[in-house]
Amino acid sequence: MQYIKIEKQPQDGIGIIYLNRPEALNALNTELMEELSNQIVEWDYDSEIRCIVLTGSEKVFAAGADIKQMAGKGAIDMLMIDQFTKWDKIKRCKKPIIAGVSGFALGGGCELVMHCDMVVASETAQFGQPEIKIGVMPGAGGTQRLTRAIGKVRAMEMVLTGRFITAHEALQYGLINKVVPVEIYLQETLKLAKQVASMPPVAVRLAKEAVLKSFEMSLEEGLIFERKNFYLLFASEDQKEGMNAFIEKRQPNWKGK
Repeated sequence: MQYIKIEKQPQDGIGIIYLNRPEALNALNTELMEELSNQIVEWDYDSEIRCIVLTGSEKVFAAGADIKQMAGKGAIDMLMIDQFTKWDKIKRCKKPIIAGVSGFALGGGCELVMHCDMVVASETAQFGQPEIKIGVMPGAGGTQRLTRAIGKVRAMEMVLTGRFITAHEALQYGLINKVVPVEIYLQETLKLAKQVASMPPVAVRLAKEAVLKSFEMSLEEGLIFERKNFYLLFASEDQKEGMNAFIEKRQPNWKGK
C-alpha cells in the first residue's frame, strides 16, 4: 500500500490505519481512498479486529480532497469516476471506527472524521468545510452529517464561509468526544478503542447499527428497530456469558457468538 500504513494489535482487538501522504498533507486522492476503504472492508471481516482506529500525523489528519486531481474534471467525468462509492464502503463498516485527529481535518478530511463513530482530538486539531472557497461545496456528506452533529446555524456558518473551528469548539458543539494534549492524542484514542474492543462484539455491532439508524428513522421506528436488536442478542452466547458472569461476580469471556 502506497498511501496508508496499517498496524494490527490482535492482543487488544485493534487495527490502526495511518493516512500516509505527508507530502500532500494527506490529501484524499482516489488511490488513498481505494486503499483505505479496502482495508476497512478487510478488517470488517477479520475476527481478530474488534475496533478500527483511523489517524494521520501530529501535523495533519487530512487537509481535504486532492484538488489537483479534480481541477480539470467536468461533471460527466466526476459522475463516471463515482468517487463516493469508496466512501460508502466506510459508511457500511459494522465495526466501530474511532478517529484520532491532530492538526487539520478539512473538507474531505472533516467528512472522513464524521464517517467515524467516535473522535479523539488533540489541542491542535482544526475542523472545517472550506470547499466554498474554491467554488464548490461538500460532497462526501459534509452538509448532512455536519448539520446533524452541530445544528443548522453552525453548519451554515462553516459551509458558507469556510471557517475552521478549533478542537475545543468542536467539543462544545458535539462534533468530537474529547480534547487531549497533542503528545497523547493517539495514546488516548487507542485507550478508547481498547475499551470498545473489550466489549462483546455482536452486541457492539448491533448497538452501533441501532445508534446510526436513529439518524434515518422516526423515533417510533427507531424504538422498534432497537427493540428487535435487543431481543436478537438473547440468541447469542455472549449474552448468556455476560449475565452469568455478572451474577457470579467474575469477568466475562466473550466469544463473539
